[in-house]
Amino acid sequence: MKLQNKIIQLSCDGGAATGKSTGAKMISKKYKLKFLSSGLLYRYASFLLIKHKPKNKINFLKKNFKRLNYQKLNKINLHTVEISKHSAIIAKTYKVRKILKNFQITFTKKYKNCCIEGRDISTKILPNSDVKFFFKCNLNTAAFRRYKELKKSNNKIKIKDVKKALRIRNNHDINRKSSPLLKHRDAIEIDTGKLNKKAMVKKMSKYVDKIIKIKYGNRTRIK
Repeated sequence: MKLQNKIIQLSCDGGAATGKSTGAKMISKKYKLKFLSSGLLYRYASFLLIKHKPKNKINFLKKNFKRLNYQKLNKINLHTVEISKHSAIIAKTYKVRKILKNFQITFTKKYKNCCIEGRDISTKILPNSDVKFFFKCNLNTAAFRRYKELKKSNNKIKIKDVKKALRIRNNHDINRKSSPLLKHRDAIEIDTGKLNKKAMVKKMSKYVDKIIKIKYGNRTRIK
């Protein structure tokens, strides 16, 4: 489906491995929206800092994110335990968040029809997004998902370590002072532990279609 001359912006928040990336990607594909993962940005920032060990981390990140081609991030393995732990730490740093926030805001201005997923999208990046989704699932489900993902590149990974890392990451995100993980009061909850992919997209689409009709009327053309 493609919206004809209409602007729709979606925000998807939630804890680690709750399925928000999958949901955001699928709904973006359905409505032909530009997709951005804020989590991937933080992982890339960690990847750069770990690899280059710059003396001035903030200036280094500013330069790299000014010329960043987001599409290239999919070609880099950013889903490692080391990067996960590191990104949770830098995500608490205000100056780092400001750099990445600027990148995301610029993205929303360049691509009016977009869907961004992360942990503070509804509350900080796109507070006026048309539809706000909040993803959740229990820790065991999240850990198993991340375990399967990590095992592709690391056969020695243990699920207990993945579970511990996720617990730590979520605690960091919820309790950090700068842009903590919060469920927006208007957010629609998506429990991915109870929904398969088809049911998840169906539920999300219901709310997207509803807001399209509210904004543009029943005669809105969607191809």
